[in-house]
Amino acid sequence: MLDWTDKHCRSFHRLLTRQTRLYTEMVTTGALLHGDQPRHLDFNAQEHPVALQLGGSEPADLAACAKLAEQWGYDEVNLNCGCPSERVQRGAFGACLMAEPALVAEGMKAMKDAVSIPVTIKHRIGIDKVESYEFVRDFVGTIAEAGCEVFIVHARNAWLQGLSPKDNREIPPLRYELVHRLKRDFPALTLVINGGLKSDAEIAEQLQHVDGVMVGRQAYHEPWQMAQWDSRFFGSADPADSREQVEADWLDYLRTQVEAGRPWTQAMRHALGLWNGQAGARRWRQVWSDAQLKRLPVDEVAALATRERLGVAAHVAQDKAERAIQAA
Repeated sequence: MLDWTDKHCRSFHRLLTRQTRLYTEMVTTGALLHGDQPRHLDFNAQEHPVALQLGGSEPADLAACAKLAEQWGYDEVNLNCGCPSERVQRGAFGACLMAEPALVAEGMKAMKDAVSIPVTIKHRIGIDKVESYEFVRDFVGTIAEAGCEVFIVHARNAWLQGLSPKDNREIPPLRYELVHRLKRDFPALTLVINGGLKSDAEIAEQLQHVDGVMVGRQAYHEPWQMAQWDSRFFGSADPADSREQVEADWLDYLRTQVEAGRPWTQAMRHALGLWNGQAGARRWRQVWSDAQLKRLPVDEVAALATRERLGVAAHVAQDKAERAIQAA
C-alpha cells in the first residue's frame, strides 16, 4: 500500500505477529534502477518474512530488480498487476497488465530465471467490464505456464477509467466465488484471496476454500487484530500479551529512530490505531498527532498520551459504575 507499508509500519506490525508475511509498498522498477536503492530497499531484520512488491512491465528491468530483492535479503518478490490508478497505467504496469498476459508471463519467467527466491503475482479478477471467469482463468493459466506458483487475487475487477483507486476498492463487487473456482481449477497452485475481509471469522471461512488470505487496510487501521493471528492461524505463540506491551516495545523502536537522527513522527503515524476500540483511544491519538508536540522528546509525548488515555478510561469506567448503581 503506497505510503503506508514502509519499513516502520512493517516493524510495528512485527510486534503483533511474527508469522504473517509482510509486503512492502509497491516500488517501480524505474525507482530501483535509477533512484535511491537504499531508501527503497532497506528494511529491518525483524521484518522477515517480507516480500518486495514490484511495479513494472519490462522483463529485463523486472529481472534486474528481482536480483536486487534477493541481494538485499527479501524472502519473496511480488509483481503487482492489480493497482488501478491512472498514474500506474501511464507507467504501463499495475492492473492494465492483465490485458497483456503474454508480456506478464515473459516478465515472470525473466524474474524466475534470475533469482532463487519465490516470485509471485498479485492481480484482480478482471478489468473494466470484462467479468467472465474465463478471462481470469486464462490469465492465471498463462502466468502459471511461465512458472509462477503463487497468485494473490483481489476478488474485484479493476475499472481503469472513471474510478479513483479508493473507489476501485469499494465499488466493483466482490466475487469470492471466482477465486474459489480458480483454486478448484488449479489445485496445484497456491491461491491467496484479498479484498474486503475484516474479521477473523471471515478469514477462517476463506481458508476453507483457498490457501491464504491477504489483509491490507483492515490490518493497518485495526492493528491489534493481528495480535492473535499467530496462535489462531499458525499454531504458534503470539508475541504480545497486551497493548501496553506493544506500546512499550514500540517506544523502544522510536527511541532508536531518534538516536539515528530521524524524527519519531515518521514511524509513529503507523501505530495510531493501536488502542482503537478502547476507552481513551481517541485522546491518545490526538496527543500523538498534535503538531505542537512533535518537537518534544518521544518519552514526554508517550507519558502525556498515556496519562490522557487513562484519564478518559477512568471517567468512562466511573460513568458506567454510576449507571449500574442507578439501574440497580
